[in-house]
Amino acid sequence: MESGLFSFNSTFEFNGILGNCIHLHDFEKDAVAIEGKHLFGNQENPVFAEHGLFQENVTKMTHDRQLGRETKYDFSDEFDFNSVFSTNTAFEEFPRPENPKATPSSFQLSSLELLSNYGKSFKKLRSINYGGNGDEGNERGRKKLSTEEIMRVAGTRYVQFSDMRYDDFFMVTHPFGHALSGLSDDETKDVELVHLLLTAAEKVGYEQFERASRLLSRCEWIASQQANPVQRIVYYFAEALRERIDKATGRFVSKESEPGFKSRTENGLSTSITTVRSHQYIPFFQVTQFAGIQAIIENVESASKIHVIDLQLRSGIQWTGLMQALADNKSHRVELFKITAVGLFGDETILESGKRLESVAASFNLPFSFSAVYVRDMEDIKEELFKVQSDESLAVFCPLVLRTMISRPGCLENLMRVMKNLNPAILVVIEIEANHNSPSFVSRFIETLFFYSAFFDCLDMCLEHEAELRTEIESMLWCGIRNTVAMEGKERIVRNVKMEVWSAFFKRFRMVELGFSNSSLYQANLVIKQFPHGSCCTLEHIGKSVIVGWKGTPMQSISAWKFSRDRGRVFGNYTF
Repeated sequence: MESGLFSFNSTFEFNGILGNCIHLHDFEKDAVAIEGKHLFGNQENPVFAEHGLFQENVTKMTHDRQLGRETKYDFSDEFDFNSVFSTNTAFEEFPRPENPKATPSSFQLSSLELLSNYGKSFKKLRSINYGGNGDEGNERGRKKLSTEEIMRVAGTRYVQFSDMRYDDFFMVTHPFGHALSGLSDDETKDVELVHLLLTAAEKVGYEQFERASRLLSRCEWIASQQANPVQRIVYYFAEALRERIDKATGRFVSKESEPGFKSRTENGLSTSITTVRSHQYIPFFQVTQFAGIQAIIENVESASKIHVIDLQLRSGIQWTGLMQALADNKSHRVELFKITAVGLFGDETILESGKRLESVAASFNLPFSFSAVYVRDMEDIKEELFKVQSDESLAVFCPLVLRTMISRPGCLENLMRVMKNLNPAILVVIEIEANHNSPSFVSRFIETLFFYSAFFDCLDMCLEHEAELRTEIESMLWCGIRNTVAMEGKERIVRNVKMEVWSAFFKRFRMVELGFSNSSLYQANLVIKQFPHGSCCTLEHIGKSVIVGWKGTPMQSISAWKFSRDRGRVFGNYTF
């Protein structure tokens, strides 16, 4: 069935997919010039020149690959769609080299190229004013660097001096000249700390665990959970690296037996007061939810009976907005609004959320029904569990849940079969917009480090006066850091991939992307403006999907889909 409708054999162009990115709105951000000295080097030899200080070296490496001197861990392999979507192995992790210690250049090439890309984008980032408070400037009269900007400076520094042969500890104190000129003392210390962490991660990638352990001891001595965002990030990533080393060397004591450990890791943020409160302060959570709810309203507005399947209900607060919209529509009365929530056996919070939603519906005088579908594993989901009536208009809501199935293709494929047979009018998908599924540990570490740096920067600004809540959320995010950095194979349950990967995967199931109306985008824009630091939140398009970011760093994606109903094509006959 090579030419079949669901064939996994066609080739995808990664650059072509990325080329579809276009900015939606400026949201009134003004570019400002940074006054004073050139921050990162003199004008004759700036670190962030158009082609980069070490662009010549990267070009040479690229030329070597073109001449046939590739290594098994070539950088381009990380985005090989043929491997990602090969038959029976959707999203499968790539094989590791037989002897990682014997191929340091391959690890170095991918990590240096990735860090170089992050560093070059800093030139654009630092010229944007995100409306920070006036006290964020340092003694030089310029805006204080954000957490992610510190990471970018450290990454560029790492690229610059990666080929210099220094002792691990001498490297930290070596005077690198103009590389850190223009930074405050605190920023310089943070850059050096991150450089140390990156070096430790590289040693772990080489499986040089003794040297990595010495570097981590230095990180752990300096970093702290109670310090600034950079030090907090380094603290959590150092902990994850330490666990990875302990596992490799046989010194690790498993925590899997702790109550609730597995469920917290598999399902992300739990249904708790911390989760609910975080939505009140962090803008991109509400932006994706409001845009998704608006899209559902528009696709089921003419139905008299509406049925929503929520694959990750949590508190259920997102559905109160839909209830109000249905109740306020006097021209079209809804006979029944029904929610079916999916959960694992033992999760009593679903019923608690259902009771709260019943109270809200009663206050709106809205006919409402709530039911819960419990399974031992998401792989056990079946069509008959949902009891969808023929006169109901069905919508499916998938918030941050599909990523937990990437490591188990059979589970993900089963869910798609069930959804196909249920034939919803719309399926809304919210996912983390990041590539945390690279086959290269070092590259995966770098991608994860920059993503969580932006997240911690967001928490630091949005929860400036809620230190206790910020600490609780960061402790929950630690599960994600640990999952990506310390875990391998089937242990690495959550695997974030970017929207272009999801889009290509959905199209294998004859899913058609619906996009979002101007009204949905308007709702998202209104939500952003309600937050004190909403100007830091960005929106952009990838095809018909919407990407929500923090200071330009993608954080979450939201997309809307429906299944094509081509006659003569039977989905169940397709062999994965």
